[in-house]
Amino acid sequence: MRVFWILGLGLILASCKSTSKTSSSAANYANYQENLDASLPKYPDYRAQMSAKPFVESSASTEAIDAQLDQVQASLISKNKSEPYFNGFSVLVYSGIDRAKAFKTRDDLAMNFPDLVPEMQYEQPRYLVKVGKFAHKIEAQKSFTAVKTQFPTARIIQDRFQREEFKTVNELNQDNAEGQN
Repeated sequence: MRVFWILGLGLILASCKSTSKTSSSAANYANYQENLDASLPKYPDYRAQMSAKPFVESSASTEAIDAQLDQVQASLISKNKSEPYFNGFSVLVYSGIDRAKAFKTRDDLAMNFPDLVPEMQYEQPRYLVKVGKFAHKIEAQKSFTAVKTQFPTARIIQDRFQREEFKTVNELNQDNAEGQN
């Protein structure tokens, strides 16, 4: 047993070697040099190439690119118009389960901001009062700033809208109906 104590004490003392502080200063590295030229990539001198060839703008190449861009743009427009819905943003003024408060909020919006058309939706179990149909968030910012003065809980949300040309006759009549549930 005594041998184990002596061995343990010896191990502890051996592992607790005193550390000496190494001194390093900038003077030790003052003469250090390393040549990395062999491992660096080689690039041609662009100044010589620029002075050798004068730049001539070709109108034929830009016309070809413009025609291709017009064609791609036209195909994107026709594809987007064939889809009945589009994603965008609107300003959410009220969201809650109180029907009376939703109608009051809608009426207050119509009274305080006659240029904005409030829209009320019912998504079970809550009522939503929204303003605007914007394609980009920056477009919604103007309405949001105006509404925020009277309705501090208003916020900009992502929304999905149906295009006017895809609405049926019933949906158009329902949108125009006043006072229906």
